[in-house]
Amino acid sequence: MKLDLSRIREEQLSLEFLAKKLVEGFITGLHKSPYHGFSVEFAEHRLYNEGESTRHIDWKVFAKTDRLYTKTYEEETNLRCHILIDASSSMRYPNESEGKLAFSVYAAAALTWLLHRQRDAVAITTFSDHIMDQTPVKSTLSHVRKLFLLLNELLASRPPNKQSTDIASVVHEIANTIHRRSLVVIFSDMFSSHSDDEELFSALQHLKHNLHEVILFHVTDQSTELEFDFVERPHLFIDLESGNKVRLQPSQIKNGYRQAARNKLDTLKVKCGQLQIDFVEADIREDYNEIFNAYLIKRSKLN
Repeated sequence: MKLDLSRIREEQLSLEFLAKKLVEGFITGLHKSPYHGFSVEFAEHRLYNEGESTRHIDWKVFAKTDRLYTKTYEEETNLRCHILIDASSSMRYPNESEGKLAFSVYAAAALTWLLHRQRDAVAITTFSDHIMDQTPVKSTLSHVRKLFLLLNELLASRPPNKQSTDIASVVHEIANTIHRRSLVVIFSDMFSSHSDDEELFSALQHLKHNLHEVILFHVTDQSTELEFDFVERPHLFIDLESGNKVRLQPSQIKNGYRQAARNKLDTLKVKCGQLQIDFVEADIREDYNEIFNAYLIKRSKLN
């Protein structure tokens, strides 16, 4: 399914509504028994509704507040998923639509809803050259709605220009904080201002060494970023992370650029294959089916 990003912004459609719409039609019941047989742990309080069982009323809270609250519990699920979203300046390309970031946010929102429907726990981390926001990993509806708020704020934010990326250090930090075997889903264009390929591959290997499963969605505008498909006239090209500028005609560098871009992509694919990381080319001009398919395939392997 494709989304018209400009129409979405004009109509200010709810991210939760869009996520549910994207998920609709996909198989969500991958657990053989998603509602039974799990251990539970306390998640949060909510106001007691008249007529409900009094079994889970927290009488200690009642003694302090003179109000009835019940304890709700979070089921311990078969899957814990950490979604990492690159929010650096290069992800706000193309400028008019901020397409790469928008694509990543909508895909992350849809995956979040799908995970919630399966009673799986999810967390979201946003990063640039440092971790910007990092949530706990939970499966409650209230938590999911907080994640939607976080994603909405990310889209609406207007950070300073030249927000660089340090994927390697962020992934190392994430690997050190995830203490239970999890699925890690990364949305990034893999442009890193502070780390080279070897440092990046070392960070991804850190995740695998800790026995996490990883899906890497390589988010690009393929027609321009890989094929360098621009109208043949003088253009001013600006590096969104460094601010460096160069004016030229596309034909002056097109062949060399395309070869360099292809070599970099091939290297990334090969290394991910060696590390047994699922690598998905996510073109922002295409639909979201590959996002779901990649997740569903990985999820079925983990059952």
